[in-house]
Parts: sequence; C-alpha cells; structure tokens
Amino acid sequence: MEIFVYRNSANQVEENFSAADLPELLADKKNVVWVDLLGETDEQIADAKNILLNVFKFHPLTVEDTLETRNQPKVEAFPDYLYFIVHAIKPEETSSANFVTKELDGYLGDNYVVTFHDQRFRSIKAVKQQIRTSTFACRRGAAYLLHQILDQIVDLYMPVVDDFDNSINELEERVFALKKGNDAILEEVMDLRRSVTRLKRISARQLDVLYRISHGEFPQIPENVLPFYRDVHDHLQRISDLSENYRELVAGLFDIHFSVVANKTNDIIKFLTIFSAIWLPLSFMAGVYGMNFENMPELKTSYGYFIVLGSMALVAGGLLIYFWRKGWILQRDDTKTKE
Repeated sequence: MEIFVYRNSANQVEENFSAADLPELLADKKNVVWVDLLGETDEQIADAKNILLNVFKFHPLTVEDTLETRNQPKVEAFPDYLYFIVHAIKPEETSSANFVTKELDGYLGDNYVVTFHDQRFRSIKAVKQQIRTSTFACRRGAAYLLHQILDQIVDLYMPVVDDFDNSINELEERVFALKKGNDAILEEVMDLRRSVTRLKRISARQLDVLYRISHGEFPQIPENVLPFYRDVHDHLQRISDLSENYRELVAGLFDIHFSVVANKTNDIIKFLTIFSAIWLPLSFMAGVYGMNFENMPELKTSYGYFIVLGSMALVAGGLLIYFWRKGWILQRDDTKTKE
C-alpha cells in the first residue's frame, strides 16, 4: 500500500503514511489523498479488504468485485463516492500481435482516490513519478488526479495498436509472396483476428464508462474537469475506430490468402490442361501409327517415321501458337510495357 497526501497549506505531496493515519487525513477536506493498493499476495489482499471495508466503509458488493478479477468495465454511483472498473492492456511477451489485460478497480470521493490492482501498472507508476515531481495534478483535486491515471492507461493502448498495424502490414507482404497454401500464415491471420476483436470489444465497453464519467452524470466530477475526461474518451474512441478498421483489414487478409492460393492452383491446372491438350493429339498419332496391321501403307514408307515426327511437331507448334494468340500462355504484362 502506498499513500500520497497533498496538503493545500504546504503545497506539497507527502508519503510514508500508514492505514492508521487515513481517518485523520481524510477528515481534512482540503487534503487530496490517493491510496494505491496492490494485491499480489493473500496478505496484501486481506489488508486491502480491511482498509476498503473498515476505513473507507465502501459497499461490501463493490469490495467483493474489487478483490475479484475478470470483471467487466463499469461505473456505479453511490451517495459519497464513485466506483469504477477499467482495463489496461500490454503487449504479450511471446507475440507482438497479442496482448493481455489488467484490471484496475477504483473509488473516487470528494477528496480521495483509491485504486486496487493485482498486477503492476506502468500507468500507475508514471502518475506516481509525476506527482512526486509536481503537485499540479493534486492541486486540481481528486477528480483531476483520477483523470491523470485514466489518461495514462488509455495512452498505453497505442503501442499495442501500433503493433497490430505492423503485424497486418507484414502479413500482407507474406500473403502476396505466397507460392502455395501456407497453414502457418493462415493460423497467424486467425490469431491476429481474435486479438483485434478482443481490442475492439474491450475498448467498446470502456467507451461507455468514460462517456458516462465525462458527460456530467456524476457529481463527484466537477464541471471544470469534465473536458479533460472527454479528451480521454476521444482518445479511446480513436483506438476503438482503429481496431474496427484493423478488424476489416484482417478479414480482408483471409480473402487475399484464399485468392492467392486459388490463383496459384489455377495456374497449375492451366499448365496441366495445356500440357494434356498438346499431348493428346500426339498420343493419338503415335497410337495410330504404332498399330502393326499389315495393310497400312505408311509402314512401308521410307520416310514415314520422319513424316510422323514432323506432323507431331507441326501439331504441337500450331497448338502453342493458338493458345498464345488466345492469351492462355506466355502473356505479356502490358503495364510494364507502357512504363
């Protein structure tokens, strides 16, 4: 547990408080108190539960949701405080095209912010470093301090979005370079589609939370702070729109993959068909003149063998010229010729 207290009279942020100091700190409405609770161990979770229930006296159902994981993003209003759940994301170490989510539960009161998480947050760490060097965020009140936390969480969505963009571009190049079907690439496309769909789903749910917070629904958010929350909402809206665009692009990769595979298959079939079309009359001629009937005048002809071979060559050449003039083989790239 870390406790940060901004004293308006001293214009500084103080640390190193204990849970026993909280009642006195909260009683002074001029103070801005941020209590950050980390629940990595059972002992830490038990301490957090005691503080939430006995010091802040939050509703037991919200405390139960706080200590659990895998909750959906939401915001609930109570007479003296606001309860919310949001999700942060970070790239997965084993794959740049995937990510993991981290849940942040929190409370906002008139002069305090309480956050709880069972994993470490880069956004939380960044805000702590910020208020240690400058009291600006705390001077503007608890609602603005919470805005800083949410803003950092949403900003850290962008590296994941950029990774998706790079992965899609790389897969497009690999798909176009295919010479035959590749199950490994198809599996990568499917994994990417699932990840983009998850990002769209998570951002869409949090958009509703930020919309409600940023449009004056709750008295805990002063009117002068609402524009900052609307800015965070706009950033998340842009991420949600990008994820929708990426989902369409990934869906297009499936069509491109199957089209490339189909084109390669068509080329093979075309080659085999042309080969068979040329070989069929040659086989017919060889079969006819390979029969050993005695009443075949050609068998006694001195130059019959060469005549048959020449006829075969003429037939094969004629068929090749016919196929070429039809545009079935040896086609030229007119675009390159014009350039």
